[in-house]
Amino acid sequence: MFGQMMSQPLLISSLIDHAARYHAGTEVVSVETTGGITRSTWGGIAANARRLASALEALGLQRSDRCATIAWNNRRHLEIYFGVSGAGLVCHTINPRLFPEQLVYIITHAEDRVLFFDRTFLPLVKSLRDKLPCVEHFVLLGPPEQEAATEFPGLVFYDDLVASGDDGYVWPVFDENLASSLCYTSGTTGNPKGVLYSHRSTMLHAFGANLPDTIGLRARDTVLPVVPMFHVNAWGSPYAAAMVGARVVLPGPDLDGDSLIALVDGEHVTVALGVPTIWQGLIAAARRHGSHMESLARTIIGGSACPPVMIETFRAEFGVEVIHAWGMTEMSPLGSANHLLAKHLAMPPEMQAERRLSQGRPPFGVEFRITGDAGEVLPDDGTTQGDLEVRGLWVLDSYFRQDAGSALRDGWFATGDVATLDGDGFMTIRDRSKDIIKSGGEWISSVELENIAVAHPGLADAAVVGVRHPKWDERPLLVAVAAEGAGPTSEEVIAFFDGKIASWQKPDAVVFVEALPRNATGKVLKNRLREEYADILAGPA
Repeated sequence: MFGQMMSQPLLISSLIDHAARYHAGTEVVSVETTGGITRSTWGGIAANARRLASALEALGLQRSDRCATIAWNNRRHLEIYFGVSGAGLVCHTINPRLFPEQLVYIITHAEDRVLFFDRTFLPLVKSLRDKLPCVEHFVLLGPPEQEAATEFPGLVFYDDLVASGDDGYVWPVFDENLASSLCYTSGTTGNPKGVLYSHRSTMLHAFGANLPDTIGLRARDTVLPVVPMFHVNAWGSPYAAAMVGARVVLPGPDLDGDSLIALVDGEHVTVALGVPTIWQGLIAAARRHGSHMESLARTIIGGSACPPVMIETFRAEFGVEVIHAWGMTEMSPLGSANHLLAKHLAMPPEMQAERRLSQGRPPFGVEFRITGDAGEVLPDDGTTQGDLEVRGLWVLDSYFRQDAGSALRDGWFATGDVATLDGDGFMTIRDRSKDIIKSGGEWISSVELENIAVAHPGLADAAVVGVRHPKWDERPLLVAVAAEGAGPTSEEVIAFFDGKIASWQKPDAVVFVEALPRNATGKVLKNRLREEYADILAGPA
């Protein structure tokens, strides 16, 4: 025999065991639904996760049964992440912003046996209870509360459930390919689709997230995951943080700029993760309060394209490095992150800034390619654009309750994005395939127009859609939200594009609205805008 290495399954329980053993005293700060702040530790989280796992087994739950959550980012939710998956059950996080009919569909489709929920959602869950016969146990995340018990007969209180668990519970060992968690997409059409993650894929994703060229958390970091724990497992940040024992600050239900700047400064946050709309509020609050966000070293921005003006503001005004990232629910979600290569450091600052606008390079574990209309692979030259396809160690094979491989074509998953890819792996999303505008046979990127628009000082938000045109087939329409106290005219906004883009790509018109319609994860509902304004340019050519 030549010798071998040890073989151990990649299980989520090993993450919380590691955090408890080597970082037991590191804080986990939690903003509760009541508004107060509680302080636990990784050691405390691990102990409660074990008790919870034991208590769920005592309720009769068996391997791979689903346990749903409708909850904010808080300490109890974090314990559920590890307690449920560690016991060999499936942690099913649900977005509370979905329509009630979608919630009923998702919970029924998943056949959830337990539903954990925060006090905020008691009225919602009460209204849905009779439509959820599959749910056997409704668990309120908190201590016993007489008013809630009276209002909701049979309600179980989380703190009681955990207290009933066994301190000496031993994590079970099982196949690393067993399902660990479940998330549903929040598409704009049709029913949401389930994406089932395994222990193996989740562990590999955590390794990938902690590479220096992706998110790269360290034990010395204080991490603020503003991205909700009900959205793609908070981008995997709870697992990545446990892997290195980082200090974690969980922001609870209040994600307004004033609340977040108080946490960033008060808890000395070094790394924050969230979507662009959240950071708009944070930047505005920092300016109001005179905060320089001195502790914040970097922020990871994903969910939608980050406007160039936001990257520049973070860097120039606050000294915060922006990591532009991209991913999907179907990718666990990490697909790429933008870190410059050594050869870029000699570039002038303006060229570096331009390079940072792309969605970056895939880490080890993910591969990209772009294809044409006939499925042919297109060159990685940075200019040829096509349909972005991915494959990798934490990429979807098939949706929940669908045939194996049914989501793939030739072993690759089609993302629905139109992108370019260069020889170094830098990928740039040009648009969603359904959102790119075809005008007179030429393509116009709505993302590029939106990035220019939001840099206008008189605009707070903007979206661009293609609408019918009698001569050019489609033309871009800018739907804009004016900044507070500002009143720009359509002519002023369109003139703002001069010199920044080819004149024929400029929007034909501007419509001002109070707010843009968004789906449950904050993405603009462009299909609704296209329908509403379909004929706004349908006059004579």
